[in-house]
Amino acid sequence: MRINFAFLLVFAVLIFSGCSDYNRIVKGKDLDAKLDLAIKLYNKGDYYKALPIFEELIAVYRGTKKAEKTVYYYAYTNFKVGDFASAAYDFENFVKTFPNSEYAEECSFMQAYCYYEDSPKYSLDQTSTYKAIGQLQLFADRYPQSSRLTECNQLIDKLESKLEHKAYEIAKLYYHMDDFKAAVTAFRNLLNDFPTTPNREESMFLVTKAQYKLAENSIEDKKIARYNEALTFYGEFSAAFPASIYKEEADEMAANIRKWLENANNLGISSIKQ
Repeated sequence: MRINFAFLLVFAVLIFSGCSDYNRIVKGKDLDAKLDLAIKLYNKGDYYKALPIFEELIAVYRGTKKAEKTVYYYAYTNFKVGDFASAAYDFENFVKTFPNSEYAEECSFMQAYCYYEDSPKYSLDQTSTYKAIGQLQLFADRYPQSSRLTECNQLIDKLESKLEHKAYEIAKLYYHMDDFKAAVTAFRNLLNDFPTTPNREESMFLVTKAQYKLAENSIEDKKIARYNEALTFYGEFSAAFPASIYKEEADEMAANIRKWLENANNLGISSIKQ
């Protein structure tokens, strides 16, 4: 019991002493001691305790030799606490203020990476995702020989995959809501914007099916044009995926369309698009 009590007493004294030193330096006027303390806290992972010290020193050291180090650590501290919007601004500010710094390339990349980290899941607003892609592409253009280019391209691929997933889910949502006109537009945009999408086969089939259903539910004077459009989509789908799992259903739709158009032609309404 005595040993445990003694240990706890020593531990408490050390903690109190540490807190006392922290408060003394923070409240003091020794700027160099504050900077040393902030860097020490940062290296220990005590980012929330380091942040207000760096924040104070930013204004104090502006225009001095120690400004570069302070801004650099301040940006990274905001990044470490998860304030990616502030960190992106700080990294950008570093590059603008110290364009010839040995850390300029690194901070330029980190600015883009902050937007990447701030990019939400696909179902939410993707403003940060578009910003991240733009900044990563800007970094690649600015530093074409950078060792970070491979990582940069990998991040862009992940972000574009997220945008593709969002576009795909939106198109499917329109389809399942029976808003076939919007579904056709959404699927076509998806296929144009993301030609290598892993959902290409299903999307080409669904754009055909959505157009077919749109025509089926249209007023008479719009049916012919819309059925013909569905046949066009069917032809593109069949050519791209001749052995598709959706081929049988697609063939059935095409047969129904041709039968309807033939009847319309016999009635003298219009000619058939083969």
